Amino acid sequence: QVQLVESGGGLVQPGGSLRLSCAASGSIFSFDAMGWYRQSPGKQRELVAFITGGNTNYADSVKGRFTVSRDGAKNTVYLQMNNLKPEDTAVYYCNAFKGGSNFRGQGTQVTVSS
Repeated sequence: QVQLVESGGGLVQPGGSLRLSCAASGSIFSFDAMGWYRQSPGKQRELVAFITGGNTNYADSVKGRFTVSRDGAKNTVYLQMNNLKPEDTAVYYCNAFKGGSNFRGQGTQVTVSS
C-alpha cells in the first residue's frame, strides 16, 4: 500500500514563500510520475506541477513562482512556492502515478492572506 504524507502548509502573507513536502512510503523512482494538485472551494481541482523522469511541468498560473523537485535518498518530493498570492489558497495534495493507478495523500492547507 502506497502512503503519501504531505507537510509544510500554513498561513503566509502575500509575497511570501512555503515549501511543501511529500514523503512516500517507498522509492519515489518506482512511480511513473509524481505531482501536486490543489483544490479550493468552488473551484475545479488543478494540477499545479508534476515531475516525471528528469522533466517538470507546471500550470500556467504558477510558472516562474513554483518549483517541483525530488530527493530520492529521502523518498520525498517538494513543492517550493514563492511569491504566493491569495488565489494560491487551497488544499494541496501530493499524487503518485504508477501504471493505471493514482495514489493521493491527505492534503495540506495553504492559506495566503494578509
